[in-house]
Amino acid sequence: MLNEPSLVPQKVGWIEVICGGMFSGKTEELIRRAKRAHIAGQSVVVVKPKVDNRYDEEDVVSHNQNVLPGLMVDTADQIVLLTGEAEVICIDEAQFFNQQLMNVANTLANDGKRVIVAGLDMDFEGKPFEPMPQMLAIAEYVTKLHAVCAESGTMAHYSQRVVQNDDRVLVGETDAYEPRSRHCYRPPVDKRRGQPITPMSEIEQPTKNQEIDD
Repeated sequence: MLNEPSLVPQKVGWIEVICGGMFSGKTEELIRRAKRAHIAGQSVVVVKPKVDNRYDEEDVVSHNQNVLPGLMVDTADQIVLLTGEAEVICIDEAQFFNQQLMNVANTLANDGKRVIVAGLDMDFEGKPFEPMPQMLAIAEYVTKLHAVCAESGTMAHYSQRVVQNDDRVLVGETDAYEPRSRHCYRPPVDKRRGQPITPMSEIEQPTKNQEIDD
């Protein structure tokens, strides 16, 4: 369920957290909320940590290739300096920041800004991924999203690592991770069990004549 504010007095700040495992649509939801705020005439700034350059050096890009112009920052402290007069601050891949992110988010919210934070709530070992637990605790609104398990097709909230690497931070996508349900999750590393998914854009659609014949 999406937990997003609707009727809130102007000039009142708050924190929203979007969490979940890999491929659950966290960045997609962040982009959706940012676009809605822009349509409402609010000034929006989107930031992400420098370590996340999978799709673009600066823009925020979802796994579905939806894109928002963004700013890349080295540390959470820089977010306050770069967001200026923005009314809505969107922070993607929050798990790659340090504990200072909690203070930054509180500072921005206390200054009357809407702060939207998206990130993994667990690492590849199934342990809470700081600073996300702290962000969940201080947020007024929390949304937990789920992916589809690559093995069973059921609801997934674990990020299964499928390459041999013991580093806690390993930036990757389908090359390194699979979404898994609780009963299919095998920490810390498992072999790949899901089948590659063909993008919908590559699926051949029936023609009008074929639809009539059927």
